[in-house]
Amino acid sequence: MISKNDIKFVHSLELKKKRREENAFVAEGPKLVGELIGTFRLRAVYALQQWIEANEASLNGVTVKDATQDELRKISFLETPQEVVAVFEQPDYDVDARKTIAENLCIALDGVQNPGNLGTIVRLADWFGISDVFCSADTADIFNPKTVQATMGGMARVRVHYTSLPELVDSLDKDVPVYGTLLDGGNIYTQYLQQRGLIVMGNEGKGLSEEMRKRVSHKLYIPNYPEGSECAESLNVAIATAVVCAEFRRRG
Repeated sequence: MISKNDIKFVHSLELKKKRREENAFVAEGPKLVGELIGTFRLRAVYALQQWIEANEASLNGVTVKDATQDELRKISFLETPQEVVAVFEQPDYDVDARKTIAENLCIALDGVQNPGNLGTIVRLADWFGISDVFCSADTADIFNPKTVQATMGGMARVRVHYTSLPELVDSLDKDVPVYGTLLDGGNIYTQYLQQRGLIVMGNEGKGLSEEMRKRVSHKLYIPNYPEGSECAESLNVAIATAVVCAEFRRRG
Protein backbone atom coordinates (compact mmCIF):
# COMPACT_ATOMS: atom_id res chain seq x y z
CA MET A 1 0.00 0.00 0.00
CA ILE A 2 1.26 3.46 -0.92
CA SER A 3 1.07 6.06 1.86
CA LYS A 4 0.59 9.83 1.63
CA ASN A 5 4.25 10.20 2.63
CA ASP A 6 5.28 7.97 -0.29
CA ILE A 7 3.31 10.17 -2.70
CA LYS A 8 4.76 13.34 -1.14
CA PHE A 9 8.32 11.98 -1.40
CA VAL A 10 8.05 10.91 -5.04
CA HIS A 11 6.35 14.15 -6.09
CA SER A 12 9.04 16.17 -4.31
CA LEU A 13 11.56 14.69 -6.76
CA GLU A 14 9.96 16.73 -9.52
CA LEU A 15 12.01 19.62 -8.08
CA LYS A 16 15.71 19.82 -8.97
CA LYS A 17 16.57 21.02 -5.47
CA LYS A 18 14.97 17.95 -3.86
CA ARG A 19 16.57 15.60 -6.41
CA ARG A 20 19.95 17.01 -5.42
CA GLU A 21 19.21 16.77 -1.70
CA GLU A 22 18.07 13.16 -2.02
CA ASN A 23 20.59 12.31 -4.78
CA ALA A 24 17.69 10.52 -6.48
CA PHE A 25 15.47 10.51 -9.54
CA VAL A 26 12.22 8.88 -10.72
CA ALA A 27 11.62 6.54 -13.66
CA GLU A 28 8.35 4.95 -14.74
CA GLY A 29 7.13 2.04 -16.81
CA PRO A 30 8.31 -1.59 -17.07
CA LYS A 31 10.54 -1.02 -20.10
CA LEU A 32 12.37 2.04 -18.78
CA VAL A 33 12.69 0.77 -15.21
CA GLY A 34 13.85 -2.60 -16.52
CA GLU A 35 16.61 -0.92 -18.55
CA LEU A 36 17.81 1.20 -15.63
CA ILE A 37 17.90 -1.63 -13.08
CA GLY A 38 21.46 -2.89 -13.00
CA THR A 39 22.90 0.43 -14.16
CA PHE A 40 21.66 2.67 -11.35
CA ARG A 41 21.15 1.72 -7.72
CA LEU A 42 17.46 1.12 -7.07
CA ARG A 43 16.16 2.77 -3.91
CA ALA A 44 12.39 2.26 -3.91
CA VAL A 45 9.66 0.67 -6.02
CA TYR A 46 5.92 1.34 -6.13
CA ALA A 47 4.27 -1.16 -8.44
CA LEU A 48 1.39 -3.45 -9.27
CA GLN A 49 1.71 -6.89 -7.67
CA GLN A 50 2.15 -8.56 -11.05
CA TRP A 51 5.23 -6.43 -11.81
CA ILE A 52 6.71 -7.10 -8.38
CA GLU A 53 6.29 -10.86 -8.79
CA ALA A 54 7.85 -10.81 -12.27
CA ASN A 55 10.89 -8.81 -11.08
CA GLU A 56 11.38 -10.23 -7.59
CA ALA A 57 14.98 -11.28 -8.25
CA SER A 58 16.02 -7.66 -8.88
CA LEU A 59 14.45 -6.22 -5.74
CA ASN A 60 16.63 -7.57 -2.91
CA GLY A 61 17.28 -4.90 -0.29
CA VAL A 62 14.94 -2.42 -1.96
CA THR A 63 11.87 -0.75 -0.42
CA VAL A 64 8.95 -2.28 -2.33
CA LYS A 65 5.34 -1.14 -2.03
CA ASP A 66 2.59 -2.94 -3.89
CA ALA A 67 -0.02 -0.58 -5.32
CA THR A 68 -3.42 -0.54 -6.94
CA GLN A 69 -3.91 1.16 -10.31
CA ASP A 70 -5.60 4.06 -8.52
CA GLU A 71 -2.65 4.47 -6.13
CA LEU A 72 -0.23 4.45 -9.05
CA ARG A 73 -2.20 7.27 -10.65
CA LYS A 74 -1.71 9.35 -7.51
CA ILE A 75 2.05 8.81 -7.33
CA SER A 76 2.85 8.87 -11.05
CA PHE A 77 3.96 11.86 -13.16
CA LEU A 78 2.38 10.30 -16.26
CA GLU A 79 -1.18 10.74 -17.50
CA THR A 80 -1.40 6.96 -17.90
CA PRO A 81 0.70 5.12 -15.26
CA GLN A 82 2.51 1.98 -16.44
CA GLU A 83 2.72 -0.69 -13.73
CA VAL A 84 5.75 0.68 -11.86
CA VAL A 85 7.22 3.89 -10.46
CA ALA A 86 10.82 3.54 -9.27
CA VAL A 87 13.26 5.78 -7.42
CA PHE A 88 16.93 5.42 -8.38
CA GLU A 89 20.13 6.89 -6.99
CA GLN A 90 21.93 9.41 -9.18
CA PRO A 91 25.25 8.09 -10.54
CA ASP A 92 28.68 9.59 -9.93
CA TYR A 93 30.75 9.19 -13.10
CA ASP A 94 34.54 9.27 -12.99
CA VAL A 95 35.56 10.14 -16.55
CA ASP A 96 38.76 11.61 -17.99
CA ALA A 97 36.99 14.09 -20.28
CA ARG A 98 40.09 15.14 -22.23
CA LYS A 99 41.02 11.54 -23.05
CA THR A 100 37.42 10.54 -23.80
CA ILE A 101 36.88 13.40 -26.27
CA ALA A 102 40.31 12.94 -27.87
CA GLU A 103 39.55 9.29 -28.64
CA ASN A 104 35.78 9.24 -29.22
CA LEU A 105 32.93 11.23 -30.71
CA CYS A 106 31.09 13.11 -27.94
CA ILE A 107 28.26 15.65 -27.76
CA ALA A 108 28.22 18.95 -25.86
CA LEU A 109 24.98 20.79 -25.13
CA ASP A 110 25.23 24.55 -24.69
CA GLY A 111 22.10 25.82 -22.93
CA VAL A 112 19.59 23.24 -24.21
CA GLN A 113 16.73 24.00 -21.84
CA ASN A 114 13.81 21.82 -22.90
CA PRO A 115 13.76 18.54 -20.89
CA GLY A 116 12.23 16.66 -23.82
CA ASN A 117 14.97 17.83 -26.18
CA LEU A 118 17.68 16.75 -23.75
CA GLY A 119 16.09 13.33 -23.27
CA THR A 120 15.72 12.86 -27.02
CA ILE A 121 19.36 13.82 -27.61
CA VAL A 122 20.50 11.26 -25.03
CA ARG A 123 18.35 8.68 -26.83
CA LEU A 124 19.99 9.70 -30.12
CA ALA A 125 23.46 9.44 -28.58
CA ASP A 126 22.61 5.92 -27.47
CA TRP A 127 21.43 5.02 -30.99
CA PHE A 128 24.58 6.39 -32.65
CA GLY A 129 27.02 4.85 -30.17
CA ILE A 130 28.00 8.08 -28.42
CA SER A 131 28.70 7.30 -24.77
CA ASP A 132 29.27 10.76 -23.27
CA VAL A 133 27.27 14.00 -23.38
CA PHE A 134 28.75 17.11 -21.73
CA CYS A 135 26.27 19.81 -20.67
CA SER A 136 26.60 23.44 -19.63
CA ALA A 137 25.23 24.34 -16.20
CA ASP A 138 22.18 26.01 -17.79
CA THR A 139 21.21 22.90 -19.76
CA ALA A 140 18.11 21.03 -18.53
CA ASP A 141 18.61 18.47 -15.76
CA ILE A 142 19.01 14.90 -17.02
CA PHE A 143 17.19 13.69 -13.89
CA ASN A 144 14.04 15.73 -14.50
CA PRO A 145 11.20 13.14 -14.72
CA LYS A 146 10.28 14.35 -18.23
CA THR A 147 13.89 14.04 -19.39
CA VAL A 148 14.29 10.57 -17.88
CA GLN A 149 11.19 9.35 -19.72
CA ALA A 150 12.32 10.96 -23.00
CA THR A 151 15.65 9.08 -22.92
CA MET A 152 13.69 5.83 -23.40
CA GLY A 153 16.41 4.01 -21.45
CA GLY A 154 19.29 5.65 -23.30
CA MET A 155 20.65 7.09 -20.05
CA ALA A 156 21.54 3.54 -19.01
CA ARG A 157 24.30 3.60 -21.64
CA VAL A 158 25.02 7.32 -22.10
CA ARG A 159 26.85 9.22 -19.36
CA VAL A 160 25.70 12.82 -18.93
CA HIS A 161 28.09 15.31 -17.30
CA TYR A 162 27.64 18.95 -16.24
CA THR A 163 30.65 21.22 -16.57
CA SER A 164 31.93 24.54 -17.89
CA LEU A 165 32.02 23.95 -21.64
CA PRO A 166 34.49 26.79 -22.39
CA GLU A 167 36.90 25.38 -19.80
CA LEU A 168 36.39 21.87 -21.16
CA VAL A 169 37.19 22.94 -24.73
CA ASP A 170 40.19 24.99 -23.56
CA SER A 171 41.58 21.88 -21.86
CA LEU A 172 41.57 19.84 -25.07
CA ASP A 173 44.67 19.33 -27.22
CA LYS A 174 44.72 21.67 -30.22
CA ASP A 175 44.32 18.81 -32.71
CA VAL A 176 41.01 17.63 -31.20
CA PRO A 177 38.17 18.88 -33.44
CA VAL A 178 35.32 20.92 -31.96
CA TYR A 179 32.33 20.92 -34.32
CA GLY A 180 29.42 23.33 -34.15
CA THR A 181 26.38 24.03 -36.33
CA LEU A 182 26.45 27.67 -37.45
CA LEU A 183 24.84 29.63 -40.29
CA ASP A 184 28.28 30.56 -41.65
CA GLY A 185 29.51 26.96 -41.52
CA GLY A 186 30.46 24.67 -44.37
CA ASN A 187 27.95 22.20 -45.85
CA ILE A 188 28.07 19.21 -43.50
CA TYR A 189 27.69 16.81 -46.45
CA THR A 190 30.94 17.99 -48.04
CA GLN A 191 33.11 18.62 -44.96
CA TYR A 192 35.77 16.23 -43.64
CA LEU A 193 34.43 14.69 -40.40
CA GLN A 194 36.55 12.79 -37.90
CA GLN A 195 35.13 10.02 -35.72
CA ARG A 196 36.37 11.79 -32.58
CA GLY A 197 36.05 15.17 -30.96
CA LEU A 198 33.15 17.26 -29.69
CA ILE A 199 29.88 18.09 -31.46
CA VAL A 200 28.47 21.24 -29.81
CA MET A 201 24.73 21.90 -30.11
CA GLY A 202 23.17 25.15 -28.89
CA ASN A 203 20.13 26.62 -27.21
CA GLU A 204 16.71 26.16 -28.85
CA GLY A 205 16.25 29.85 -29.64
CA LYS A 206 19.71 31.46 -29.50
CA GLY A 207 21.94 28.69 -30.79
CA LEU A 208 25.52 28.58 -29.52
CA SER A 209 26.64 31.12 -26.93
CA GLU A 210 29.32 33.60 -27.98
CA GLU A 211 31.79 31.87 -25.65
CA MET A 212 31.32 28.60 -27.51
CA ARG A 213 31.07 30.09 -31.01
CA LYS A 214 34.63 31.35 -30.80
CA ARG A 215 35.82 27.94 -29.59
CA VAL A 216 34.34 25.98 -32.52
CA SER A 217 37.20 24.88 -34.80
CA HIS A 218 35.01 23.23 -37.46
CA LYS A 219 31.84 25.12 -38.43
CA LEU A 220 29.08 23.02 -39.98
CA TYR A 221 25.84 23.96 -41.70
CA ILE A 222 22.86 21.71 -42.45
CA PRO A 223 21.46 22.97 -45.79
CA ASN A 224 17.77 22.84 -46.56
CA TYR A 225 16.48 21.31 -49.81
CA PRO A 226 16.50 22.71 -52.42
CA GLU A 227 19.34 24.72 -50.88
CA GLY A 228 18.47 28.38 -50.51
CA SER A 229 14.70 27.94 -51.00
CA GLU A 230 12.19 29.43 -48.57
CA CYS A 231 11.60 27.15 -45.55
CA ALA A 232 11.32 27.08 -41.76
CA GLU A 233 13.84 29.34 -40.02
CA SER A 234 15.67 26.51 -38.27
CA LEU A 235 15.59 22.88 -37.14
CA ASN A 236 14.64 21.73 -33.66
CA VAL A 237 17.90 21.09 -31.76
CA ALA A 238 17.13 17.39 -31.27
CA ILE A 239 16.37 16.93 -34.98
CA ALA A 240 19.53 18.84 -35.92
CA THR A 241 21.53 16.60 -33.58
CA ALA A 242 20.07 13.53 -35.30
CA VAL A 243 21.06 14.83 -38.74
CA VAL A 244 24.60 15.67 -37.59
CA CYS A 245 25.17 12.37 -35.77
CA ALA A 246 23.80 10.37 -38.69
CA GLU A 247 26.19 12.10 -41.10
CA PHE A 248 29.19 11.47 -38.83
CA ARG A 249 28.34 7.79 -38.50
CA ARG A 250 27.62 7.44 -42.21
CA ARG A 251 31.24 8.40 -42.81
CA GLY A 252 32.60 6.08 -40.11
